[in-house]
Amino acid sequence: MIAIKLAFRNLIGAGLRTWLNVTVLSFAFVVIIFYNGMLDGWNSQARRDTKEWEIGNGQLWHSAYDPYDPYCLQDAHAPITGKIIPLIDAKQLTPVLITQATIFPEGRMENVLLKGIDTAQTIVKIPSTSLKTKENIIPAIIGKRMALSAKLKKGDNVLIRWRDKNGTFDAKEIKIMDIFSANVPAVDNNQIWIPLSDLQEMTGLTNEATLFITNEKYVSGDIDNWKFKDLKFLLKDIDDVIQAKKGGSMVIYGLLLAIALLAIFDTQVLSIFRRQKEIGTYIALGMTRSKVIQIFTIEGSAHSILAILLGSVYGIPLLAYLNSVGIPMPKTTDSYGLAIADKIIPVYSIGLILFSIVLVIVSATIVSYFPTRRISKMKPTDALKGKIQ
Repeated sequence: MIAIKLAFRNLIGAGLRTWLNVTVLSFAFVVIIFYNGMLDGWNSQARRDTKEWEIGNGQLWHSAYDPYDPYCLQDAHAPITGKIIPLIDAKQLTPVLITQATIFPEGRMENVLLKGIDTAQTIVKIPSTSLKTKENIIPAIIGKRMALSAKLKKGDNVLIRWRDKNGTFDAKEIKIMDIFSANVPAVDNNQIWIPLSDLQEMTGLTNEATLFITNEKYVSGDIDNWKFKDLKFLLKDIDDVIQAKKGGSMVIYGLLLAIALLAIFDTQVLSIFRRQKEIGTYIALGMTRSKVIQIFTIEGSAHSILAILLGSVYGIPLLAYLNSVGIPMPKTTDSYGLAIADKIIPVYSIGLILFSIVLVIVSATIVSYFPTRRISKMKPTDALKGKIQ
C-alpha cells in the first residue's frame, strides 16, 4: 500500500507531463475498443444476414456443385428422391435449382445465374411468395443490385435465354414481379429468381435440384449423393475477411499504443535521472532496491489506470452513441461482394473490454519496468550525491 500511495503521489505531482501521457494512452484504449467493436458488429451482422438470406442453417450440395465454377452447373443436379422428400415435406429443406442464362434488357446482353426456388419456402428471406402469379408468364424477382446493373424495374418484361439438359438453347420473356433489398450480394448480384417448377420445366430437369437449404431442425449429415456443408464451412469467407481486418487494425492501434508507451518510457527514464537523490534516500532509510523498483514500476503503470478512467469519461458516451445510431457505410460497399449493411452497429463484448484493459495495463507495466532496472545498480552514496552510474 505504501508503494502504491507513493507512486500515485509522485505521478499526480508530475502535473502536465502525466496528463499528456494519460491522454494519449486513453485515446489508444478507446480506439482499440471502437475498432474491434466495429469489426465484431460487422461480423455479427454479416453472419446473421448470410444465414437469413442465403445459407439457412447449412446446405446440402450436389457432389459436383462448386459455387466458384459456373461450368459445373450443367452436371451439378440430381433427382429429389429417397430420404430427401420427407425432409422437404417437413419443411426442414428447401430445394434450389441453378443454371446459367443470358438476359437481353433493352438490346443489351448480360450473363446471369437463373435460380429456381420453392414459392412456399420459409427457410430464407428471399421473398419467394412474390413469384406466385396467375399471369401467363414466367414470374421473376431480383435484388436491388441486379436491378441497377441491368436497369430493370418492377413490372418490366425481359427476354431470357438458357440451355436445357440436352444443351439446346431456348428463350422466353420473364416479368419482374418484385425487387428486394438484401445485404447479401450472393443472392443478388447477377442473379434472377423464378419458381422452381418453372425452371425445372424450362430445363427439362423434372423434380431435380442443385442444392438444398436447411433450417435449424435438420440434423446435419450427408444424404446419398448430397454433401452437407455446415455453417463453419459456408461462413469461412466472412470469417477470413474479419480476421484479416483485425490483423490490419492491430497496426493502427499498435502505433497509437506505441506512441503512448514511448512517452511513458521516456518519462520513466527522465524521472529516474532527476530523482536519484530521492532513490538514494529510500535505500538509505532501509528500503530494498526491489521495493524502490516496485514503486517506480507502479508509478509508470499507474498511467494505464488513469488512462482507463479518463477514457471511460469520454469513451463510454461516445461508444454508446455509436452503438445506438450505427456507423454509416458508403454506397460503394455494395461492390465489395461482402455482406455489409447500410450501417454497422458495433458490438462491445465483456471479453473485448477486458482484453483492452489488460493489454493497456500489461503494456504500460512492462514499459515502466525496463528503465527501473538501473536502480538495482545504484550505490546509495552516489545516488544521494546525485551522481550518475
